[in-house]
Amino acid sequence: MGSFLEISLELGFMLIVLSVVIAFVRLVKGPSLQDRVVALDMMTVSIVAFCGLAAIRYETSAFIDVALVLALVGFLATVALARFAERNTARAKEGGPQ
Repeated sequence: MGSFLEISLELGFMLIVLSVVIAFVRLVKGPSLQDRVVALDMMTVSIVAFCGLAAIRYETSAFIDVALVLALVGFLATVALARFAERNTARAKEGGPQ
């Protein structure tokens, strides 16, 4: 029987993988761009959490650096995609080309 930390880490890894799979399904199915942006953001957050658990499991801070960079890139990507979606919505309301 493993320690409480080992069991918690295993359960955490399994739940994070499940959340990535669910977000990937939403990313593929859509139906709208906003759904896809939220799914991509959820996948980014889940992978950051995975890096945090890996840092605890392997007792190294390198995964924390990876998680920090990934979180920053994910945030910038989400902002850029949200701005793109807003711009397309504004053009559609004006009746211009999309």
